Amino acid sequence: MSDVISDASLRLTAAIEPLAHKSPLSLRVLTLSFFLVSSIAILLLSGCAGSDGAKDDTDIWSETKLYSEANAKLNDADFAKCGKYFDKLEARFPFGPYSQQAQINAAYCYWKAQEQAQALVAIDRFIKLFQGSPNLDYAYYLKGLITFNDDLGWLGKFTGQDLSERDPKAAKEAFESFKVVVERFPNSKYAPDSLDRMRYIVNSLAEADVIVARFYYQRGAYLASANRAQLVIRDYDRAPAVEEALYILVKSYEKLGMKDLSDDAKRVLVLNFPDGQMLLTGQRAKAERKWWQLWNK
Repeated sequence: MSDVISDASLRLTAAIEPLAHKSPLSLRVLTLSFFLVSSIAILLLSGCAGSDGAKDDTDIWSETKLYSEANAKLNDADFAKCGKYFDKLEARFPFGPYSQQAQINAAYCYWKAQEQAQALVAIDRFIKLFQGSPNLDYAYYLKGLITFNDDLGWLGKFTGQDLSERDPKAAKEAFESFKVVVERFPNSKYAPDSLDRMRYIVNSLAEADVIVARFYYQRGAYLASANRAQLVIRDYDRAPAVEEALYILVKSYEKLGMKDLSDDAKRVLVLNFPDGQMLLTGQRAKAERKWWQLWNK
């Protein structure tokens, strides 16, 4: 870069010399241009020197020191830094004794730092490479946690946002991860919590479909509301939202003039929810506590 800049300066100087006999104004303009080019050259050279001189102190650290420093950052809750340190450790010492633990710790740190994309990359790599690891149950559990908390953030916690009010895609992916823990590792210490989260996800997905069915009904799309309510009853038969789904089905059939089907749906509703208030008030009791109050890890 310095050769290019010097060459440009020389060409500008050569251009000025033949014009020395011309008007003072022309000379002043060219002289000013020369000083501008010189100033830019100095700035560029300074930038090049700075970038060439930059150095990562961790490059000279041993595997043990890098692992120790990463754990220190983890203990200090500096999750962004500990994620980077564990990543460096795994990249520099892929066959070292800390490699497996570094990958799974990196995923945890990135998750806690709310770097979901990086956390998923790290945990997916671990699951792919270490299917025989004794920590595989935790890896699937952690993947479920990473996806389960997708896009919640502090604002969602503050407003009490429910999982049913967000995109169900992440919930379904989390469900599959927790399902692996429960089915493949039934004796894992993470299995009970995974099962609780699976139940919550199912309830939330049912709630999301009921919200859609309610939306259709309120806008007069009674056939669509009946179809969505039937989907909830079929796919989530034990979810609390089934009560409202049956009620929407009763009212939708009424609006469609299908009295026999409406009466059948009403009998099923009364049989399964004898103490329910839907037929009397059109509303059902809501849980007072949100999932993040129960499982805020």
